[in-house]
Amino acid sequence: MGLADLHIHTVYSYDGTASVPAVLARAKQVGLGVIAITDHDEIKGALKAFELAPQFDIEVIPGIEITTAEGDLLALFVTQPIEPGYSLIETILRVGEAGGICIAPHPMARGAGMKSLSGLSILRALDHPVASRILIGIETYNATALDRESNVLAQKLWEECPHIAQVGNSDAHYLQAIGSGATEFLGNTAAHLLDALWIGATDVRQGEPMSSAQILGSWALNFVISAPARIK
Repeated sequence: MGLADLHIHTVYSYDGTASVPAVLARAKQVGLGVIAITDHDEIKGALKAFELAPQFDIEVIPGIEITTAEGDLLALFVTQPIEPGYSLIETILRVGEAGGICIAPHPMARGAGMKSLSGLSILRALDHPVASRILIGIETYNATALDRESNVLAQKLWEECPHIAQVGNSDAHYLQAIGSGATEFLGNTAAHLLDALWIGATDVRQGEPMSSAQILGSWALNFVISAPARIK
């Protein structure tokens, strides 16, 4: 059984705290076989991780967390920037043109600057004849979401759309969170994972729950420590 974390941030995100090599090392340490680097509106960290991945015996899917006009969207298997600020459906179509797929992260989550898609926006996209073939997953478990109720709501939304995949991710903004939420799939490669996503044959693995205080405290400490690297 393969294990993937498809929502990880590095210092290339304005709120990320970990270097690319440190992320790769940590991902390997916690038993992940596949990860996606999804910095906010930035592809550079993902491309660097993809280049370095063989040194750490792990597979990296290049991605971006795109700020759409309706909330955040994960784009995976993309190697070029996707311009932010467009509607959800327009953004999904642009990701498709770039050869990527999309996952809706932390749907309906609120608080702490979260920019989340509404259930209605997601359902509209899934009703679109083209966008529905690109938006193939919903993040039903986000390990570091401060709004815990949002995971329950995301699960209920997915149950209304069982033809698409459910994924679990860490949404890690600091090293210790990597792998705290993950996606299980049959096989052990990124190609196997993509096949599983297409047919909705994925499952969610939840790590040890963390309190909001733990999540915020760990992130804040790492944010201060990593400031020089982020500025560089």
